[in-house]
Amino acid sequence: MDESIVLKFHDYLLYEKNYSPHTIVSYLGDIGDFKDFLLHEGFSKTLLIERESLFDYYLSHISEMYKVSTISRKLSSLKTFYRYLKRENYIQENPTLLIKAPKQERKLPNIIHEREINLIYDTIDRTTLLGQRNYLIFDMLYSLGLRASELCNLSIKQIDLGRSVIIIKGKGSKDRVAILHDELKDTISHYITYVRPGLLMKGDGTHTDILLINYKGTPLTTRGLRVILNKLFKDAGEYMKVSPHTLRHSFATSLLDHGADLRVVQELLGHEHLKTTQIYTHLSTERIQKTYEKHHPRAKKVNK
Repeated sequence: MDESIVLKFHDYLLYEKNYSPHTIVSYLGDIGDFKDFLLHEGFSKTLLIERESLFDYYLSHISEMYKVSTISRKLSSLKTFYRYLKRENYIQENPTLLIKAPKQERKLPNIIHEREINLIYDTIDRTTLLGQRNYLIFDMLYSLGLRASELCNLSIKQIDLGRSVIIIKGKGSKDRVAILHDELKDTISHYITYVRPGLLMKGDGTHTDILLINYKGTPLTTRGLRVILNKLFKDAGEYMKVSPHTLRHSFATSLLDHGADLRVVQELLGHEHLKTTQIYTHLSTERIQKTYEKHHPRAKKVNK
């Protein structure tokens, strides 16, 4: 009986839900695992059950075997299956309606500490055109908190050196203002006047208003940007994989560490909701706690 129902469920996923073969295999595997649990524990010889408590037992059973994301996926498979059983009148009530997946801990973003940040600034070779461009790239990412696409798509006309601002075209065509500190303003001015023309000469002469130019004389891509960042860290002896978003996280955390208001950070990042920005307060608090435990004499004494 169960085999014919699972076969029909397979067809439902394939033809009605248009799920991929890989997803269907995962769903059927999760259902098979649940059936094995029911049989092994002596709860039921069939999947046609309506006891909600059996799912609580199952979640408890697998809680120490899998990470939260896997448990949530398995429960999602079962919920889909039992909705199907209810729809096809194999069961009268769906026992999974009130079953909730365990909450996933929100992963704190990776950041680069200020010591490593300063090391990169100090080790970039600024004697070449590409080195000067790379210094500008790094400073714009860390000082402005830009996304990779925002930096690579940035045009010269978006930059207002007189007002010390850049108009950033963010997600959903929502504009925001990025503030230029004095050194960054000077670096941008020097780049536009002396460095960028030299890089453009390596291209085919096609006009572009894009600020950042690659070694071929054409606009820098987001892929090229990631290659540059990883090389900067490797050259500094810091063997870590980084991304523009890592520097965006570091930008936000540095501001909060030095007393910036959360809503100001929200505006600078271009977050629509304050809740999105609040994850950085958790990260900043964690660093504060570690610093306290390391440096306060009473905390150091207790931790010995």
